Amino acid sequence: MTYRTNSPIITNKKIGAVSLSFVYLLLREQNMSNEESSVNTCCFIGHREIQETEELKEKIYSVIENLILNKNVDTFLFGSKSCFNSLCYEQVTKIKEKYPHIKRIYVRAEFPEINESYQKFLLQSYEETYYSLKAVNAGKAVYVERNRDMINKSKFCIIYFQKDYLPENRKSGTKIAFDYAIKKNKNIIVLP
Repeated sequence: MTYRTNSPIITNKKIGAVSLSFVYLLLREQNMSNEESSVNTCCFIGHREIQETEELKEKIYSVIENLILNKNVDTFLFGSKSCFNSLCYEQVTKIKEKYPHIKRIYVRAEFPEINESYQKFLLQSYEETYYSLKAVNAGKAVYVERNRDMINKSKFCIIYFQKDYLPENRKSGTKIAFDYAIKKNKNIIVLP
């Protein structure tokens, strides 16, 4: 199988249990220092369920446009499993009509290797996708590690966080990500 990325074509040949495409991801991750990749990058992290309002949509749109115009942000990282991510994706896609140079990147927490069909499907909606190497062998913490990877690669983090939303029977992934972004001294925009 062949994978197309923004780089040269990569052929999926097996080397033991690891394919060349996965080796490419490893090399790419190692070559991208956090400082290099974070300058013009913003990630979105938020609760699985949110109160979606027109006011929130307008605020997200406004924040994104401000980052593009005043902070030269051109790359937006998205995870999954969150209504907030979906809402932000909609707003970035809408604003991309006005600023076609911006990139939407889907950061996978599952499927380190994907077949050509799935990659083609993802690239209909995103300009790029990659698997977070921090998620390898992370077990139940796979989404926590993926979020940390997104935060590390971002200068700006737009986080939908409400203290009263915190689950009772488990840790909140959003809270863990929020605390990590603070620890990493990221520029955090908290919504709602």
